Amino acid sequence: MNISLRVDIFKEGDAYVALSPELNVSSFGDTIDDAKISFREAVEAFIEECRGMGTLEDVLEESGFSRIGGKK
Repeated sequence: MNISLRVDIFKEGDAYVALSPELNVSSFGDTIDDAKISFREAVEAFIEECRGMGTLEDVLEESGFSRIGGKK
C-alpha cells in the first residue's frame, strides 16, 4: 500500500515535530531527519493498528483518501 501524505515539519522548543493533518498523526525528533524517521514509524504503527481493528479503509476514506486502481 502506498499512501501520499502531506507532512508539516516545524520546530517546537528544542524538538522538530512532523505532523500529518489528514491522519492527525505526529511525532518528533532532535533533528529533522530524526522527526521524519519517528514519523514514519508512527504512521506505520497507526496503519497496522487500524488494519488490526479492521477499520483501515474506513479511516482512510474519512480522512479524504481514495483508492486508485488495484484490488481491495
